[in-house]
Amino acid sequence: MNIIITGASRGIGAEIVKILCKHKGNHIIALSRNGDALRKLVAECIKLNPDAKVRAVEFDLVQYDFYPFLLQKIETFFRNCDVLVNNAGRLVNRSLEKMEFQDFDNVFNINVKSVYFLTQLLLPAMNKGSHIVNISSIGGVQGSKKFKGLTAYSSSKGALTILSEAFAEELMEREISVNCLALGATQTEMFEKAFPGLKALQTPLQMAQFIADFAVTGHKLFNGKVIPVSNSVP
Repeated sequence: MNIIITGASRGIGAEIVKILCKHKGNHIIALSRNGDALRKLVAECIKLNPDAKVRAVEFDLVQYDFYPFLLQKIETFFRNCDVLVNNAGRLVNRSLEKMEFQDFDNVFNINVKSVYFLTQLLLPAMNKGSHIVNISSIGGVQGSKKFKGLTAYSSSKGALTILSEAFAEELMEREISVNCLALGATQTEMFEKAFPGLKALQTPLQMAQFIADFAVTGHKLFNGKVIPVSNSVP
């Protein structure tokens, strides 16, 4: 399978890459703006599987004007895509009173806008039967308990859940499935930075194992669904 994973340099994204690289026949593009971390990830993948086919693509997803160049980079590795995992995300812990314009835009640009336009960019390359998985948060699901300080983050993830449902409808005739996984709190670097001293119940590896399997098989049973993946609230 040809697989693209964004936000792949650390945390859940890196663990997804390491899981999927073990499977013969998988060709993976690991995309992130952190080139050094990506190169370390590729080296780890080769240790796990000397035959691993993983390509590091260093790119900042908010550089929308350069998306055509991103497509050229992708096409040097493969021209058709079976799985796209929109995992890249940004979290800012700041109260409503102190939120600044730039922080708000940064959160929505990565969590919503980049998902929209990266998916648009890759549509011509998506095979029939392919699967797009958008990674949201349980905090972006209506009725869930919310964290204080995450007004921008939670609302952006809420937008992503609706976007996923709309994408599924839009792409149904192309036979492309779109689903959204709303993750509970996970002990990633991003979580630790936003909430120092707070411990989440799930590890990045635990979440990655679920996401990796769902990305490959979930479209056989689900389309247009927002699925909470959490044993905690939020």
